[in-house]
Amino acid sequence: MRRVPYAIDDSAHSEDADVWFAMPPGFVSLPLEELATSRCPSAQVSSGLADLGPVLRLARLLVEAGTVHCSLGLHADDVGDGGPLLSLFILAWRGTGWAPRSVLAARAAACAERAEHIETLDLPCGPAALVQSRLSAPPELGLAAPRELLQVTVHAPCPDGERIAILSLATTAVGQGRYYRALLTDIAVTVSFENPLTGTFIDAPDKE
Repeated sequence: MRRVPYAIDDSAHSEDADVWFAMPPGFVSLPLEELATSRCPSAQVSSGLADLGPVLRLARLLVEAGTVHCSLGLHADDVGDGGPLLSLFILAWRGTGWAPRSVLAARAAACAERAEHIETLDLPCGPAALVQSRLSAPPELGLAAPRELLQVTVHAPCPDGERIAILSLATTAVGQGRYYRALLTDIAVTVSFENPLTGTFIDAPDKE
């Protein structure tokens, strides 16, 4: 069977690139910076654009929190009624004081609030920790009623031991924890802190 290559984002070739990763089918990248800086004139905006208000506010919050990549996921509920499941993937950076990478991963897991599942990961890029937790949906989403979100997060310390790459999936499908843990682990396995695009062509990941 012929393999379908990944689409390579232009940013993957940037000299400022410091992390690369691949997204599986079902995800589409969102222009986070553009959304965060968007301003809709209230007197002229259409009702359709007005509905994007919560999205724009959330984008600004994500950028302020150090998020450098955001993707929207849409997958079929294979274990439920077959309906669509929405998720939000983000990649963010967090600075830390220097420590061995395994220690940084363990600290990140230990500090997680409302954790209901924690495990260590031995990724190709180094040690990491996966945490599953529940949280309340931020008011910026504009949901009609309070909603609980499932959040699965991988903390992957950088080789310099001074930063952590945070990969996170959030969804309202709170009963699908096992599925989203596996999905995020598949993404985390592709993370590289060294340029994987040198040499011959490969199915290359995105970069942020």
